[in-house]
Amino acid sequence: MSSAIITLLSGLAGMFGWGIYDFLAGVYSKKIGPHKTLFWSQLAGLFFVLLLILVFAFNLNISFLTFFLLIVAAIFYCSGYLFFMRGFEIGNISIVAAIMNLWAVFTMLIAFFFMGQRLSILQSIGVLMIISGATLVSLNWNDIKKNGFQLSLGVKETILGAFFFGVFWNISEVITEEIGWLLTTVFVKIGVIIFLLLLSFLLKRELRLTKVSTKIKIIVVLMGILEAGVVAIVNFGLTIGDAILITPIASALSVVTITMAIIFLKDKITKLQGLGIISAISGIIITGF
Repeated sequence: MSSAIITLLSGLAGMFGWGIYDFLAGVYSKKIGPHKTLFWSQLAGLFFVLLLILVFAFNLNISFLTFFLLIVAAIFYCSGYLFFMRGFEIGNISIVAAIMNLWAVFTMLIAFFFMGQRLSILQSIGVLMIISGATLVSLNWNDIKKNGFQLSLGVKETILGAFFFGVFWNISEVITEEIGWLLTTVFVKIGVIIFLLLLSFLLKRELRLTKVSTKIKIIVVLMGILEAGVVAIVNFGLTIGDAILITPIASALSVVTITMAIIFLKDKITKLQGLGIISAISGIIITGF
């Protein structure tokens, strides 16, 4: 299988996997809170990737620099999700979802200026189509036209989250090239769990799932397994492909999230959102060439 196909498939895995995860995270963050949703789903994901160690070979030879980068990566990944969920919690969902797509822009800018990665002209057009399409599909243009941009609560938090995600994926690419996709995924998950425990202790937040139905617990566990699998696949893709191409494809996750909201929550779709879906899917196809 060529590196271009692996790159494309890795990006698509990120798009669908994270799109589904974000949809479920949005639903269950409102039920049990963002901190609990993130902690228990990440813990379930950690157990899943630990099982992968029994199947795949790995070399446990980590330099001090790589160990330091793993700590930074875990903090950035966890912070990205916490800021995103905070923005989702206090802000307008459509505006927050659109702004969150900036994580791909941050990733590409860092990859361009600091890692020397480049795109062809056709791939650049595809990337712009993905980002534009994801933005169109995320925004509720009727509300914006009616109320203007007054519903800007949560924007600052979301931009911070997008920045943390953008930096994380470039760091993750460096780490993955050193120790492989599996160990990168495992150690980042461990770091996220430790960081969340420390943060909950400092902020005195309750993480126990008390008075929560078995159904919700099962879904949160499945969310964690899904998200961990996607992270592993994208990290594997980064060992062969480039972050500058994988991340914009994955950034179209809002297409999946909005589509699920339309199907399961009966949300309405505007003509511009429909145009955005077409633009994003077309851009994904173009980036494969």
